[in-house]
Amino acid sequence: MSDGGRRGGAERGLLIVRILEPHWRALLIAFAAVVVEGAAELIGPWPIKIVLDYVVGSRGPPGWLAALARFAPGQDQQAILAVAVLVLIAVAVAGAVASYTEDYLTTTVSQRVMHDLRHDLYHHIQRLSFSEYDRQRTGDLISRITGDIEAIQDLVASALLGIVFDVLVLAGMIAIMITLNWRFTLIALAITPFLFIEVYSLTRRSKRATRAVRRKEGEVVAVAQESLSSLRIVQAFGREDYEEERLERETLESIRLTLDARRLKARLSPMVDVLVAIGTCLVLWYGARLVLGGTLTAGALVVFVVYLGKMYKPMRDLSKMTDSVAKALVGAERIEEIAGIESRVRDLPGAREAPRLKGAIVFDHVRFGFEQKQVVLGDVCLDIAAGEFVALVGPSGGGKSTVLSLIARFYDPDAGAVRIDGTDVRGYTLKSLRRQISFVLQDTILFRAPIWQNIAYGKPQATREEIVRAAKLANAHDFILQTPHGYETMVGERGVSLSGGERQRIAIARAIIRDAPILLLDEVSTGLDAEAEELVFEALGRLIQGRTTVLVAHRLATVHNADQIHVLDGGRIIESGTHAALVARRGLYAHLHEIQLREEDRGTVIAVRKGP
Repeated sequence: MSDGGRRGGAERGLLIVRILEPHWRALLIAFAAVVVEGAAELIGPWPIKIVLDYVVGSRGPPGWLAALARFAPGQDQQAILAVAVLVLIAVAVAGAVASYTEDYLTTTVSQRVMHDLRHDLYHHIQRLSFSEYDRQRTGDLISRITGDIEAIQDLVASALLGIVFDVLVLAGMIAIMITLNWRFTLIALAITPFLFIEVYSLTRRSKRATRAVRRKEGEVVAVAQESLSSLRIVQAFGREDYEEERLERETLESIRLTLDARRLKARLSPMVDVLVAIGTCLVLWYGARLVLGGTLTAGALVVFVVYLGKMYKPMRDLSKMTDSVAKALVGAERIEEIAGIESRVRDLPGAREAPRLKGAIVFDHVRFGFEQKQVVLGDVCLDIAAGEFVALVGPSGGGKSTVLSLIARFYDPDAGAVRIDGTDVRGYTLKSLRRQISFVLQDTILFRAPIWQNIAYGKPQATREEIVRAAKLANAHDFILQTPHGYETMVGERGVSLSGGERQRIAIARAIIRDAPILLLDEVSTGLDAEAEELVFEALGRLIQGRTTVLVAHRLATVHNADQIHVLDGGRIIESGTHAALVARRGLYAHLHEIQLREEDRGTVIAVRKGP
């Protein structure tokens, strides 16, 4: 194994140790229960030996047994029989109590481990910057949060202390058997080297196969998630058959990989059974000869045979547990892959809480690209005064939405700085910075929750009065009252039960209630009809009062009243000025304006205007 492989295995082992550390008290009690359970397993055959040798047989009892028999009812053999029965009952009760305790505690710990792991992983994913998140498939992340964590939970619940129990019982049995007759024990253990070689070989191959299965399962979930989240597009373009075929291809490949892994596991159990049968035959053959020769009692032979059956059972169990261990290690590996991703956008050392911002925004020679060779913004300089209404326009792909993302610090610039009120945004904590920014986006995201919760999403502590006031200012109150349950009406996933204009007005209400000094608007009129657009922009006119507002727009008719308009093309600002000045300049803005005028319907031109 390479050094990298060893380090990887050690890191995955450390992950499991770290998640178990907070539960060490419960695990310690469970371990003690396992020790008691193992002792009960070891003591179990001895009452049978006592009965065969000292009750049924003619051998005299040893001193310790004779002393115990004096406290039991009856005489001689009857007293010894009573001792054997009482010991058997006591051992059974102790084993049952220990087994229940161990099972309850390990199940409890496994559930808590699943919760802790899922919480920590979800917390980490939620705080990844867009740069890292864009490289992941949502379905695969879901698979890691569910399937991979469940694999670790299964290890803790069924295999972790099970392995300890089997190892303790195996070691104890071998020690007792050696004490009884070491030559006999060596014969019984003759098969173990072959057994462990086979287990080790199949375990390594099973782990590789399991890794491939988990990766493919993640891809299956990713394909299903992508298709279901885009179901309207799929049906609109009649691509149901294509999506079914795509999922079927991934599913069939997953089945093939799963069967390969299962074939390896299925091969292990019959191999163990054959080796165990060989070992049992050797013991019976040699043991019977020893009994006939008078060098071994019948009771000792029974103990040996019982131990042999019990000894091979832990060997079988350990071989079967390799599958659980392999799944858990692969799950830990996939979790570590995500947990090990360090977000490029994070709170820097020394970052402070942002005070109440005024909203003056400066781009100081900002350069940014999603990839090193893909420059989205090149040497952008921008100066937005506090309370100013600024529009960003230009051809698609010019970098307009990226400017908004840099203000909110969804990404960090590759060069230059973005400053708010004279301070680099990297000097503020992310939460305190974003708390003072409101968003109204083109793709309005609403959650499956009551309307009032969607409005109060950015301010969970908002009162009912604040929610209703925000809805009224956003021109949303009237249509909300017309829904079946008013503000308690459940919104469908992603707001599908509402029209585009209704979703936008709820998004505006959400921005109003947040009462942030900076407002970022991204293509808020896309897909709206004239009536909905008029209601949306009337609400926006109220929203932008007293706030620094940056609007990204393709429809130039919506930005006529902006204080400043900046035209971006190819990642650079090529023109700046008011609407009138830019039209008079006869540059790119004027060209785009003329094109849109020719395409405009003869209806009313709607623009964002400051004022009530």
